[in-house]
Amino acid sequence: MAASATAATVSLGCASFSKRPPSLKPRVVSDLSFVTSQLSGIQISCHPSVLERPLSAHFKPALQPVARRICPFTGKKANRANKVSFSNHKTKRLQFVNLQYKRLWWEAGKRFVKLRLSTKALRTIENNGLDAVAKKAGVDLRKK
Repeated sequence: MAASATAATVSLGCASFSKRPPSLKPRVVSDLSFVTSQLSGIQISCHPSVLERPLSAHFKPALQPVARRICPFTGKKANRANKVSFSNHKTKRLQFVNLQYKRLWWEAGKRFVKLRLSTKALRTIENNGLDAVAKKAGVDLRKK
C-alpha cells in the first residue's frame, strides 16, 4: 500500500491503517474499499471479499433472552408511575406485576403444568377453572 513517503502504515490482519498528513487528499483504488475519516486523517482499508460476507454470520448472543414481565392470562404488564419523595420530587419508575411461578393441575391433560402468572390470574383460575381461562386468553397448555 503506497500512500506517501511521510505517511506511517500499520497492518493488522485484514485491515491496514495509515496516518496521512492533512494536506494529502484520499485516493480511490479500485481493488480496495476505503473508509476515510475526515477529522483525524486515518484511512482504513480492507479487501472487498471480506466486506461481502455478512457481519452477523457467526454472531451468537452470550445470554439467553429474559422472560417478559407480563401475565399471559390477564395481559397485565408494568405500570409507569411516579416515585414521590418527601420534598414532592417526582421520578419515573415501573410498578411490576406480581408474577409467580405456580404448578397447577390440568384436568384435561391429567398432569401438572408449571406457569408464570399473576396473582389476579391465579384467583380467576380458582373461580373459573384452568381450561376456561386458558381458552379465553388463547394460551396453549400442551406446550408447557
